[in-house]
Amino acid sequence: MAIEIKVPSIGESITEVTLVKWIKQNGDYVERDEVIAELESEKATFEINAQQAGILTTIAKEGDTLKIGDVACTIDDTAARPEKAEPKPEEKKEKIKKAESPKAEESKEPVQNKEEKTDVKATPVAAAILADKKVDVKNITPSGSNGRILKHDVLDALSNPGRSIGQPMFSRDDKPEKMSNLRKTISRRLVEAKNTTAMLTTFNEVDMSAIMELRTKYKEVFKKQHEVNLGFMSFFTKAVCFGVQEWPTVNAMIDGENIVHHNYCDISIAVSAPKGLVVPVIRNAESLSMAEIEKKVVELATKAKENKLTIEEMTGGTFTITNGGVFGSLMSTPIINIPQSAILGMHKIQERPVAINGQVVIKPMMYVALSYDHRIIDGRESVSFLVRVKEMLENPEQLLFGKDPMKALLEI
Repeated sequence: MAIEIKVPSIGESITEVTLVKWIKQNGDYVERDEVIAELESEKATFEINAQQAGILTTIAKEGDTLKIGDVACTIDDTAARPEKAEPKPEEKKEKIKKAESPKAEESKEPVQNKEEKTDVKATPVAAAILADKKVDVKNITPSGSNGRILKHDVLDALSNPGRSIGQPMFSRDDKPEKMSNLRKTISRRLVEAKNTTAMLTTFNEVDMSAIMELRTKYKEVFKKQHEVNLGFMSFFTKAVCFGVQEWPTVNAMIDGENIVHHNYCDISIAVSAPKGLVVPVIRNAESLSMAEIEKKVVELATKAKENKLTIEEMTGGTFTITNGGVFGSLMSTPIINIPQSAILGMHKIQERPVAINGQVVIKPMMYVALSYDHRIIDGRESVSFLVRVKEMLENPEQLLFGKDPMKALLEI
């Protein structure tokens, strides 16, 4: 009896998915609960499993767009489990021979590897230029017969160091590529954010000296104690959580004619995944410790890179933090992650001359940017929030109480 494997429902708003690839191929025998295919929705990548053991018959093709409930494949659970094929007599003899003389086999391999390393097919003139200029042969596209490197091949590589390997000169080829569901969603949401919000960005800069000194002093103890590195994201997340409690509209959202205020901080973190930008959420970040935040960041970032984030892990969020500094960005204007009302952009830490008490000193500075929806967040709130975040980052001891410890002690 053939069992139909249908595309499962993965969310209220998702009506179709793309079949990215078959993990198991047509005619393969699959075990129960074994992963057989990878699907991609507009929000995430997920897998479908075999409901029974049997022979797989694929119906949909890789790249097909399927509706929820469509049949992707069938499994014949009445098919007999195939027995493992016995090795041929010749293969058995070969295995026995190898087992009896491992030293002989080991002695052969280094000789073969040595021959492969020294066997560079090049004309004498080309070989001389390669040796003289210390050019890696991997960067050469051979044009001679049987893959032989000629003189002009080496000269071309030297005169065009930026050209891709194997790419012909002055190529004007175009390569069309189908846009994935995730990329379509990213495009739609970014345009929607620009068109439906009164977006404005305010800037400030943060002296990162205190945080960098703190990390240097305690990073080894922190890692040993909590088994996770002490990064910058936990400091920024903590500062944001205290900041939005002081300026709650920054953590709010518009719902029709209402403003919804959140009494919790679900912080979305922008992560660059192989298939596009995703924003998994750290739930109730205001209640987490520094170590718990760092562990959650590592967990979500790892899942994003492996395309294993679930819909639930990317749904919701009241405020977003994005770090363009990891790619070298010095300043940017991040786009709001709707329906949220604000997003904080972190950037590259760069040493710059700064005037302090009439003296010019060199400090590790970071530009920070807050993009916000001016429909519900006024300039006073946005600027005050960003200044508050700056103050707490420059004085990390304030992250313990959300204010100056002495003021907390004096209750002022």
